[in-house]
Amino acid sequence: MGQPISIVGAGCITAAGAGLAATAQSMLAGRRAPAAASGLCDLHDCAYPVFSIPEAWREMEMVRRTGLERCGGLAWVAACEALSMAGMDREVLSARRVGVCLGTVAGAALDDMAFHREFREGRNPNIRPVLDFLAASPAEALHRKMGLRGPAMTVTTACTSGAQAIIQAADWIRHGVCDIALAGGTEKLSRLTYSGFISLMIADPAPCRPFDRGRQGLNLGEGAGILVLESEDSLRRRGGRRLARVAGSGNGCDAYHLSRPRPDGHGLRRAVEQALREAGVEAGEVAFVNAHGTATPDNDRVEGRLFAERLPGTPFYSSKAYTGHTLGAAGGIEAVLTLDGLLRRRIPATAGFADLDPEIGVAPTREPTAVAGRVALSTSVAYGGNNTALLLRL
Repeated sequence: MGQPISIVGAGCITAAGAGLAATAQSMLAGRRAPAAASGLCDLHDCAYPVFSIPEAWREMEMVRRTGLERCGGLAWVAACEALSMAGMDREVLSARRVGVCLGTVAGAALDDMAFHREFREGRNPNIRPVLDFLAASPAEALHRKMGLRGPAMTVTTACTSGAQAIIQAADWIRHGVCDIALAGGTEKLSRLTYSGFISLMIADPAPCRPFDRGRQGLNLGEGAGILVLESEDSLRRRGGRRLARVAGSGNGCDAYHLSRPRPDGHGLRRAVEQALREAGVEAGEVAFVNAHGTATPDNDRVEGRLFAERLPGTPFYSSKAYTGHTLGAAGGIEAVLTLDGLLRRRIPATAGFADLDPEIGVAPTREPTAVAGRVALSTSVAYGGNNTALLLRL
C-alpha cells in the first residue's frame, strides 16, 4: 500500500471558468459554452465545436510577464492558484525541494504547420513556432520560471497523462525525491489534434453528450489543472493545512487496440481495483466518480458498465460536458474537480445527457447532486489501452 500523500492546494483554468471556483460554479449552474473552432480549420471545416478559453486570460498581468507560450501559460495560471491556496510564497518554495510533473499530449510541439508551409514555399517564416517547439515541455518551463530546485518531468501517456503525472509526483514525495510537487496537466487546442479527431470520426458536430444513448463523440477543449502535493514533514514544519490526500492509484493496460478500449473493460477494472486496494477502501465507500466520459460510443459503454457492476448506485458524472476533452490535461483538471466535489459535497449534472443507453444500463447525474462520504474516484482512459484511476480522500 502506498503512503497517502497530502494535497494542500489546487488550481485550474478551463473553458468553464478562469479558476477553480469559477469553473465549479459554472458547472453546478449547468452553464457550458462550446464555440466554433476558429483558427483550427486548415484541413477541415469548422462544423465541430470546441471548448476554448477566451483570449482575455492572455491579458492577465501574471501571464504576460512570463513570456510563456499558451500551453505553459495555462499551467502557470493553474499553478499560481494552487500555490496561493496552499499558502506558499517564494520564501517557502526556495527553502524546499519542489518538483514539477505535468502531463500533456501536444505541449507546444504541434504549432509549426504554418512555419513548415512557408519554409517549403521559399518564404521567410517567423521562427517563433520553432522556438516554442524547442521549449515544448510545460513542466520544464514552469520549473524554470519559478526557479524551483526539485525534479521536473513532462509525462505523455495520451489522455491519462495528467493523472499519471499526479501518481509520479506522489511517488517522488514517498521516496524523498522532493518535499513538494506541482502535479497535473496542461493542454492547448491544436490544429493537428482537432483535425486528427475529426479524421477518426469520433468528434461530435454538436455539443457532446456523455453517456447519452445518442452520443456521437467528443468536443476538444483546452486548459490546465494542478494539485500541490506535500510531504508530511514539510507540511508539519511550515504549519500548513491539508485539504485531502491522494489515497490510492492504479494502472491497467488493455493491450487490445491502438485507439479502442477493450470491450470488457479489463484494464480500467484493474486500475480501479488497484486504487481501492492501495487505499484500503471498499467500493461502497466511494461517494462519487468523476468519469473519463468522453461521449464516444466505446469509451462511455465500457466505463458505464464497469460503474454499474463494480460501483452500483454510486453517482458519477463527466466534467468534459463543460470543459471539453482536454487530452493530456484531462486527468489533472478532473483530479482538481474531484477534490472540489469532495470539499463542497456536491457534484454537477452531466450536461447533454437525456436518454439512458440500454447497453450501459445506468445514468450519470441529471442534476446537481449532494454527495456524502470522504472518498471519491477519478478515472482516465487513453489511446494505447492505458487506464488510470485516482482515489482522493478527505
